[in-house]
Amino acid sequence: MSNSAKAAAVLALHRFGMGPRPGSVAALGSDPRGALIAELDRPLALTAAASLPPSAKAYRIVADANARRAARAKQAQQQAKKQQMAAATAMSEDQTQGQAQDKDKDVAEMAAKQAAEAVPDPGRPIYLQEAKLRTEAALVAEIGFAERLVWFWSNHFCISANKIQSMSGAYEREAVRPNVLGRFVDLLLAVEGHPAMLFYLDNLGSMGANSIAGINRSRGLNENIAREIMELHTLGVRTGYTQDDVISFANVMTGWTLVPPGDNPEHGGEFIFNPRLHEPGGQTVLGKLYEQEDVEQGRAVLRDLAANPATATHVATKLARHFVADEPPPVLVEQMAKTFRDTEGDLKQVAIAMVSSDEAWRGPPSKLKRPSEWGVGMVRATGITTVDPERFTGGQALLGEALWRPSAPKGYPDDEASWIDGVGRRLDIANNFAERIAGMADPQAIIADVFASEIAPEVKQAVGRAESRQQALALLFMSADFQRR
Repeated sequence: MSNSAKAAAVLALHRFGMGPRPGSVAALGSDPRGALIAELDRPLALTAAASLPPSAKAYRIVADANARRAARAKQAQQQAKKQQMAAATAMSEDQTQGQAQDKDKDVAEMAAKQAAEAVPDPGRPIYLQEAKLRTEAALVAEIGFAERLVWFWSNHFCISANKIQSMSGAYEREAVRPNVLGRFVDLLLAVEGHPAMLFYLDNLGSMGANSIAGINRSRGLNENIAREIMELHTLGVRTGYTQDDVISFANVMTGWTLVPPGDNPEHGGEFIFNPRLHEPGGQTVLGKLYEQEDVEQGRAVLRDLAANPATATHVATKLARHFVADEPPPVLVEQMAKTFRDTEGDLKQVAIAMVSSDEAWRGPPSKLKRPSEWGVGMVRATGITTVDPERFTGGQALLGEALWRPSAPKGYPDDEASWIDGVGRRLDIANNFAERIAGMADPQAIIADVFASEIAPEVKQAVGRAESRQQALALLFMSADFQRR
């Protein structure tokens, strides 16, 4: 393989994959573009996922634990009050009633807290198991192009584990992963109808003013899901929709909710369309009247949003920005948007159009990787294929990209300005990792075998002059060759 072919392979692994790992440069051969496209034909399912609960079951497990916790706390508080009443009869006359009441209250609250904490929280272990499975899939992937697409779409259609931890990993497995190489409309329908998204965007209790529930309960409409679908998931900002469109679409989405776990221990947490919450009658969105009376009204709007030309441009721009450059070449964006339109949103063909375009390969590797991509790339380079999810997710959180925990529905940003200030914190992570693996990882071998010596001369020189293997590894991990794509 020529030096230019090796350089193209390394660029492909950084820009479109998860970074080089032992043997990956050779595996790409002399046709990196063909290798990237070929990876899209391989199964994306996680074989170990069978050991993890589906999202609805995970939701029920946590809901049941919370119910037991509340019950234990209430029992402990009631028992403490009984003991206090018995003790009150023996209270000395010089003890004031106010002092006794304050003390009794503190004792009861402490008893309730201790009883609640005795019930373990199952949500955290489920989250960590999901994190481990996801991270290790990225570590063992030959190239990682398909895994990067999963990560991209999971962030595009993000939820937050801060709000719905039990479902965060299962949501990605169930709604995102199976659809990232299919049609955009199917991905859109899967994520917007997933209970995790409905919970995250506060649609569970949204009800039309003229619905049965709305009339009886005098509660209102929540516009979150309608606004985020239009602004973030499909059309993009400033694409012609109005506040009236948002309100109408929010009415369309009323009734999209989940089965309460307390009401149904077998199906709690699953999606359900509740007609009692749904605003009756037709709704006009973007100039089109939708007269369906059930869940199909929302699905019809979503199908039309998926087919809107603005969605093609929005999706193409975000994909090109994520993989290629903060300011992606307009020609590349248009090529990808055209493919989206011509194929009715075939996401596999859009990904192929991206890596097939010369515009996607022209620029130097100058785009700063997000912390998660840098961290996985660092581990991949050493050949390690398993992780401690507690440590790995802790590192991501330290670097500002906590797994499945974006601060807003727009997800984590993909521009350098949002991450450059945190590069200094990466040094702590690099040093810590280098210290732990110094006995098993040779920096010179990584340069020669993993990167096929396609690393800047000044980096090779700095690594060669390092005072210790740990220092050499840290310098290598902090180099632009590791941090940029």
